[in-house]
Amino acid sequence: MPSDDMRLVREYATSGSEGAFETLVTRHAGLVYSAALRQVRDEQLAEEVAQVVFVLLARKASALGDKTILPGWLYRTTRYVSVAVLKREVRRQRREQEAYMQSTINAQADSTWEKMLPLLDEAMTHLASADRDALVLRYFEGRSLLEVGAALGTNEEAARKRVSRAMEKLRGFFARRGVVLTTAAIGTVMAANSVQAAPATLMATISAAAVKTSVAKTSTLTLTKGALKIMAWAKAKTAIVVAVGLLAAAGTTTVVVQHIERASSGDTSWTDDPKYWELDFKDSAGNFKRLDELRPVLVLRPTKFPKGIGMIASGDKILGKNQPILQVLRIAYDPGLNHRLVLPQNMPRGALDIMLTLPYEERPREKLQEKLRSAYGLTAHCETNEENVLVMKQISPNALALLPPTPPDATPSVKLDMKRGILTIKNWSLSWFASQFEQVLKMPVFDRTGVTNRYDCNITWQARPGETMADAFKRVVADQCGLGFDADRAPVARMIVENVKN
Repeated sequence: MPSDDMRLVREYATSGSEGAFETLVTRHAGLVYSAALRQVRDEQLAEEVAQVVFVLLARKASALGDKTILPGWLYRTTRYVSVAVLKREVRRQRREQEAYMQSTINAQADSTWEKMLPLLDEAMTHLASADRDALVLRYFEGRSLLEVGAALGTNEEAARKRVSRAMEKLRGFFARRGVVLTTAAIGTVMAANSVQAAPATLMATISAAAVKTSVAKTSTLTLTKGALKIMAWAKAKTAIVVAVGLLAAAGTTTVVVQHIERASSGDTSWTDDPKYWELDFKDSAGNFKRLDELRPVLVLRPTKFPKGIGMIASGDKILGKNQPILQVLRIAYDPGLNHRLVLPQNMPRGALDIMLTLPYEERPREKLQEKLRSAYGLTAHCETNEENVLVMKQISPNALALLPPTPPDATPSVKLDMKRGILTIKNWSLSWFASQFEQVLKMPVFDRTGVTNRYDCNITWQARPGETMADAFKRVVADQCGLGFDADRAPVARMIVENVKN
């Protein structure tokens, strides 16, 4: 004998009775919605789950047996749908996070190119001819290392080493002029920005002027003659430098080899010498010291360089001086910088020097974690959980407070004074705005505006009677910046730092 629930299911399945189905919905909607809300923890998502569950009931009505316990079936189906919805939300959040990271990378790349632009070609002229040719082929023309090697008359591995050495020299040139970048960053930005398509009309003019001298302008011919003189002098000067270098080289390399041979593999006393901490250190032969040329060590100490700061990295190898403790924790636990930070109240202050050159098989990051725990009492772990978040959207495209950066190449900066209610941002994208808004609103903020432009902005806010500072901030941001916030639920990745000594 079918239950009353299943009688209504049969009535709907055989005759399409809307009244029977509405009775089932009225009877069991509370069960389904409540179960969904407990699992997805969001009212809108719970409503979506409930709708899907009853759609499935309508489609499967004819297949359900008379002995089906409908509340149990609905409960199980709610579980399945809730899991599917949560998976969808995790995928959506991952896509948004990837888009955010890409926008951050793009913003960083733009800023990096702006710093490199006035120095790049001068830096290239300081390279040896073979080094310069290798970089032009690799990064300007996008050739593979195999193709670079073939062009230089060598093999792929030799080309890799030449490109690596040349990039290190380029990095040192930039560093000495205050532009501290990794070789990886230089290569990525150089490959993306160093060559742009020439206008078609220009190419036609070039061809005509090159083939027929009579077509060329007087100024062009004058420049040609001047350039030929410079090329002739450069060739002669190179010959002189090579001759001098050959005379000097014999008496220099032995010193470096002897210094390295005297130290045992476990000796770290040599790291007290400040020269090994120079980011653009040259050995006595004039070659830039690379991370893989330093002996394998882990040194973590209070900084001895209060007036210097900088870091270079290659894979798991790190050399940094005067780095905040928090930055070293990031290196140890979150090198991808993908997690929001949760810090203890007793977070120690200060800056560290770090030299981490251990090979991969010696688990360098795990040893760095052990060192941080034993020496400073700090440990951390990363986790991802569903949380209440705010989604930032554009509600007015004509906001008065969002202004084009002045000057356009201004150094990005931010100043936040929570007590006075002042936030000043210069030359940042809205994705970066969202990260700053989090500090005021005390909640994760995700940028879904789709806007990639950079802006200057000065926001001031003050709470009205009965209004919290967070509500006042939202009101001002909506009025002045044309940006609104919707409540949502989403996976949030956090790095949780603990001080285990206290």
